[in-house]
Amino acid sequence: MKRIFLTLAIAFSIFAVQSCDNANTDSKKTADSINETKAPENLDDNNTATTPVAVGEDDAKFVTEAASGGMAEVELGKLAKEKGQHVDVKAFGEMMVNDHSKANDELATLAQAKNITLPASLGTDALNLRDELSKKSPGDFDKSYIEDMVKDHEKDIKLFEDASKNLKDAEPKAFVDKTLPTLRNHLNHAKSVKDKLK
Repeated sequence: MKRIFLTLAIAFSIFAVQSCDNANTDSKKTADSINETKAPENLDDNNTATTPVAVGEDDAKFVTEAASGGMAEVELGKLAKEKGQHVDVKAFGEMMVNDHSKANDELATLAQAKNITLPASLGTDALNLRDELSKKSPGDFDKSYIEDMVKDHEKDIKLFEDASKNLKDAEPKAFVDKTLPTLRNHLNHAKSVKDKLK
């Protein structure tokens, strides 16, 4: 009974902090915090009601980071399909929605198997970028969106390349190895669209 109460108390505390500070709470940070409380080294013998994360802390952080980025790509892709003017920008947005939705589904399955809590919503940076892009005039939107996609995919590729070298668990590593070529293709495609918009 004590174990169940402790688990509920932890969950309630995290929820309460998130609710009270919603404007400043980042969903990815919340997920990372929950995963840290579930890390085997943070569970004591009296807390057997909480199932530990089945990967190391760095692997769990990578999975939450990848999921957060994937959600952002889908949301921004939807915005590009809706607001984009150039046919290639709309097509790129469609590709982002399709490819990253598929990757997000794979990550969700992986996270469930490894007991990793994923972000429930877009992070603060992604929300700010989406809001900023949605306020752009139709003429400015296409260039701004594609420039952001080039920068974002360069950052993602570095994250995934580092993860490929440093992840310990085979399943997240397999996800990285499978997804990295797609990210490189997205970067090349984004650069090509950017050149067309000059």
